[in-house]
Amino acid sequence: MRYKFKEKGEKKFKFITFLTNNLSIEALTIARLYKKRWQIELFFKWIKQHLKIKTFYSYSENGIKVQIWTAICTYLLVAILKKELKIDQSLYEILQVLSVNVFERTQVNQLFADFNCKSYEDDHRQGLLF
Repeated sequence: MRYKFKEKGEKKFKFITFLTNNLSIEALTIARLYKKRWQIELFFKWIKQHLKIKTFYSYSENGIKVQIWTAICTYLLVAILKKELKIDQSLYEILQVLSVNVFERTQVNQLFADFNCKSYEDDHRQGLLF
């Protein structure tokens, strides 16, 4: 199927050819589906980069939705925490601190009050391997 379109400011039409086995759908519908498909690809790229989902623990649609929504909620809660407490660290660093202190009874604002990334990096209590 061929889809004919004109870009803004262009005088000539351009054509895009789509290969499909569903000949009952119009070319415009197929073009829109491909455009939506690209948005879905960008969404999953964002998920991989920001939500740190490496693998899905379920193969069912519901299980995948639960995992994605849980990761999105966690991401948003940490973003709100960062904004409300005016934390300078990145979301990744905040998540690292929270994961290490998940069972501590320390208030969240106290965890980041005197937080210094360098103090963790420069901690030489563990011996050097080489």
